[in-house]
Amino acid sequence: MKILFAAAEVVPFIKTGGLADVIGALPKALKQAGHDVRIVMPKYKDIPSIYQEQMRHLGSSEVAIGWRKVYGGVETLEWEGIPVYFLDNESYFGRDGVYGYWDDGERFAFLNRAILDLLPIMDYWPDMIHCHDWHTAMVPLLLKEHFSWNQDYSRIRTVFTIHNLLYQGIFPYIVLGDLLGLPDKYFTSEGVEYNGNVSFMKAGLVYSDHVTTVSPTYAREICTAHYGYGLDGLLRSLGDRLSGIVNGIDVKLYNPATDAALPVRYRSSLAKKRENKEALQRELGLPVKPEVPLVGMITRLVEPKGLDLITRIMDEWLHFDDVQFVVLGTGDKAYEDWFKEAAGRHPDKLSAQIRFSDQLSRRIYAGSDLFLMPSRFEPCGISQLLALRYGSIPVVRETGGLNDTVHSYNEASGEGNGFSFQNFNAHDLLYTLRRAVSFYHQPDEWKRITANAFAGDYSWGSSAGKYMEIYTRLTETP
Repeated sequence: MKILFAAAEVVPFIKTGGLADVIGALPKALKQAGHDVRIVMPKYKDIPSIYQEQMRHLGSSEVAIGWRKVYGGVETLEWEGIPVYFLDNESYFGRDGVYGYWDDGERFAFLNRAILDLLPIMDYWPDMIHCHDWHTAMVPLLLKEHFSWNQDYSRIRTVFTIHNLLYQGIFPYIVLGDLLGLPDKYFTSEGVEYNGNVSFMKAGLVYSDHVTTVSPTYAREICTAHYGYGLDGLLRSLGDRLSGIVNGIDVKLYNPATDAALPVRYRSSLAKKRENKEALQRELGLPVKPEVPLVGMITRLVEPKGLDLITRIMDEWLHFDDVQFVVLGTGDKAYEDWFKEAAGRHPDKLSAQIRFSDQLSRRIYAGSDLFLMPSRFEPCGISQLLALRYGSIPVVRETGGLNDTVHSYNEASGEGNGFSFQNFNAHDLLYTLRRAVSFYHQPDEWKRITANAFAGDYSWGSSAGKYMEIYTRLTETP
């Protein structure tokens, strides 16, 4: 089968969040199963030069932006056996960063239209275009309205994946006709209208052939008013057209047995993991005490990640409990400042790394004993899977993909790979952390928990098969 992945960010070319990790891994799993999988994304200025130097120019054409025609170029390279197409327009993508510009509506209107307009230059006619998040959510509607008459396009089916419903791509009404060239018949409550504006996300939900999201629990949650952000009624109406498929990770890229970022490589050895812990304590300037549990957290410092729970209990926890904590990430200045100040109050127990470092993140996964994710909501989450892969035991709130991938340890049966709590409550978090630490001090129990973590399958194999079932069903349907 020919499958084209359309997304705004892809590892290793550009990344702001977990979306990029998915697009960097799932296509490889599908390729290994024998399918012709390719990726299309913008050619951003910030793509590292090592990749830009490998790109070759395939050609260019005009892309329709409403009544105007603008330049659209296609560059390509092959990455780990997968052709990647980079859509080039210096005006839209030749700037720093990825999102957050005043004209994002126009920039991503261009991306959606260019994906379809430039297929002849790619010389690739997919059976399936798999669109991801609001940035490419208009592709199914544009395909229906502007290209369905063309035989080359008429057999293409579409799947749309919600990675985070919070970000919907909502822009003024003028975007519909002036930039997307779409008639007013689509500006209805059953179409793309959302509180008087145009919702890219809604277009993907309404007009794609199938909708998926990144975990079964999140698929259920977004059908409720609390998690649905005004789209819960529409999502409920999708019925069998909505599926939840949990994400995986690239187990070749993230492998403690081969990870060059680690001081000591290991498979499932707690003794070697402890050596990584001691090295991490030295690197962070924390007292080297292998007997003290080290809790890690790698996250964007924003409210949905449950940081208000952490700030509520951190001083009490570190004052009364013999633990160490390291946080790595950037985000809202208020949280950044809070962690910096807390590190000053607890210099021997808390390390605040207010930055992003892929290399340090790997050493935290390898060197921490516990990994904290108390999210208010978490569509799937990648960090808990990486933590499990490296034998760092997750402490999570039971929401979204965290609920599907982390199973609370049961000392009676010996089953479970982590610890979890249900209510978004600071004292429930503190209780769960203390419960997890109590098992850390019971060597036999801790061996069982970490053995369960190491034994898990966190690859894309099973999930890729579920996507293929959807693709196959859609392409076989007249």
